[in-house]
Amino acid sequence: MNNDYLDPINAEGMPALADAMFALDFVMAAKNGVRNCAFALSECATPEARAVVHRLLQQAIAMHDEITQLSIAKGWLKPYQITEQFAMDLKSADTAYKLGQFEFFPGDTSRLGTFATPFK
Repeated sequence: MNNDYLDPINAEGMPALADAMFALDFVMAAKNGVRNCAFALSECATPEARAVVHRLLQQAIAMHDEITQLSIAKGWLKPYQITEQFAMDLKSADTAYKLGQFEFFPGDTSRLGTFATPFK
């Protein structure tokens, strides 16, 4: 990764990293939904409310399972291969660090000569 954020070489591998990041975010949101439903279930005052929240909890657990299984099948999550998951996490952290080092608002914004353009 070089220091030019407009250089297309810096986008290499980004779609795969983005997919993995979106999937992980979705898994975490589903897990949070399961936790919230479980908490709400413990606070229900009536049997009717408890039945509704229990059904929602079962649906939240099923959704978390589906998202997790999809993430595992696509290779975005490797919960049973710790070393591979750790390597993926390190790569993501390294990429995030490098993106943080970019100068997104450089003083010189002229791109003339960088790409094949009819203007000189």
